[in-house]
Amino acid sequence: MGRVLLVGRLAVRDLRRRPTETALLLLAIMAATTTLTLGLVLRDAAGDPYVSTREATSGPDVVAGVGRLAQLPGLEDLARGDGVAGHSGPYPVAPAKLEASGRVSDVQAVGRDAATASVDQPEVTQGSWVGDGGVVVEAAFATALGVRVGDPVTLDGRSFRVVGVAVTAAMAPYPGTSCLVAVGCMSGAVSGDIAAGLPPGLLHNPGLVWLTQADVRSLTSDPGSLSYVMNLKLTHPDEARAFVGANPPAGRDAPRLTAWQDILEDATEVAGDSQILLLIGAWLLGLLAVATLSVLVGGRMADQTRRVGLLKAVGGTPSLVAAVLLAEYVLVAVVAAAAGLAVGSVTAPSLTESSAGLVGGAGTPSMTVSTAGVVTAVALAVAVVATVVPAVRAARSSTVKALADSPRPPRRVGWLIAISARLPVPLLLALRVAARRPRRVVLAVAGVAITVSGIYVVLVLNAFLSTQPLAGGYDAAQVELLRQVLLVWMVILLCLAAVNAVVITWATVLDNRRSSALARALGATPGEVSTALAAAQVLPALAGALLGAFPGGFALFAALNAITGGDGDRATLPSLWQLLTVVLATVLVVAALTAVPARLGGRRPVTEAL
Repeated sequence: MGRVLLVGRLAVRDLRRRPTETALLLLAIMAATTTLTLGLVLRDAAGDPYVSTREATSGPDVVAGVGRLAQLPGLEDLARGDGVAGHSGPYPVAPAKLEASGRVSDVQAVGRDAATASVDQPEVTQGSWVGDGGVVVEAAFATALGVRVGDPVTLDGRSFRVVGVAVTAAMAPYPGTSCLVAVGCMSGAVSGDIAAGLPPGLLHNPGLVWLTQADVRSLTSDPGSLSYVMNLKLTHPDEARAFVGANPPAGRDAPRLTAWQDILEDATEVAGDSQILLLIGAWLLGLLAVATLSVLVGGRMADQTRRVGLLKAVGGTPSLVAAVLLAEYVLVAVVAAAAGLAVGSVTAPSLTESSAGLVGGAGTPSMTVSTAGVVTAVALAVAVVATVVPAVRAARSSTVKALADSPRPPRRVGWLIAISARLPVPLLLALRVAARRPRRVVLAVAGVAITVSGIYVVLVLNAFLSTQPLAGGYDAAQVELLRQVLLVWMVILLCLAAVNAVVITWATVLDNRRSSALARALGATPGEVSTALAAAQVLPALAGALLGAFPGGFALFAALNAITGGDGDRATLPSLWQLLTVVLATVLVVAALTAVPARLGGRRPVTEAL
């Protein structure tokens, strides 16, 4: 039998003998790979509706705008430039205040022709296209205002009637961060309504409406104050950013250019923020998975001591033994990566916004080689990091000692014995159980600290989304989408943390089955032993919760804020009572999760264990 085949058969056979532990290993790694896959493919899935909108509206490759009538020659020269295959416009643009349903909002009113344009012809989803006295409202803006076809509106005091609702690819859906003409436009609003105290003429997160050119010109008494916008179609659309870079604004009269790729980024901004949240969650889950796997691996290695001795006794070299032990977890990691890729790619569209301002919805994104490679590499790294040290240590162990499989003698620590001797029996045993496995205690503390740090960040972000209407330019639907992303992240994190707590407790029960039986033989009751095994996990949980609630959570939020470039000063940090509640709830949940395996372990017959 070949070496590879031998290693594979031994690994598969051992996994089949322990289906429960194999399933836990698979779930731990799969949680991290699924979240990572969601983060990697989310942006691509969100971009599909914009691509559909570009196709349906003959979307422009470059949008060019000037702020005054005197600058029109610059647009005309641009339309005749190299690489331009076609254009529409220039169209007049007037800033205005739109009043509808008791709300007043800034808008960019664009003058268009009734005839169909060859470049950027907005797709009418309701009603009809522009006509005298009629206004067509951008779909996402109409949804935010709650206006429908036939509703009356006023623009700078003039009465109009909504004749249609349309979508366009020339500007990100409301409340996007792009503007048709950058002059006098401020984005990133905290409210859809006009904020008080803005300088005159400054547009605050404007919406987009279309009128006839005559109606737009009637909104101002000075025709020279109108801005103008032109839509360009390039010979090579993928080179739009290069075209913009080759035509930089030189002086006040030069047009301001925006490539379609930049509009796409604005249109998928929420997906980008969701992507960052999911990637942060994926790394947290990866760390928690390492902690879970390390405990599982340590427990399984202790249980496989005699098997290691048998392999070495029949001629297996230390390298072969280590390869067998590593192969088990590598196989699980590969399967978990494949499952995470499948679940993540199918789930991603449900976490993308179904924007009213775009055509179609996010479909199932195509899986790229780079995404599959990154997810698989992370899964393998998690498995190897958690496995390599105990596998090598087991492979190097003495064959005679491994075959004997004698219990590990407890470590005698003088000061610990002196302190614990005066404590009640459950606490005495709990301290000594924890002291026998200091690395396991560190893993338990780290796992709880990671979980509580994640909860800290969720509390901060949820408070920010609740107290800041249209925070950072988000509308209600986008805020709800971000909350769904936080919920997904939180549910997976809590489930994996619960698995971690149960795994650590069960590993402790198995590792201390002889010492627990000896304590019962010397007079300890089953209840005292069970309480001791549970308390051995509650004490590290308390330390981890305190560490995660105070320095850990704040540090994680600061790192997230630095990555996203957000304004941390606007965030509302959790209050002291909230943090104390989280700490207390964490300790109680860990106590409840560890009670069942501790009770099972504490009631095992003494003679059987000894």
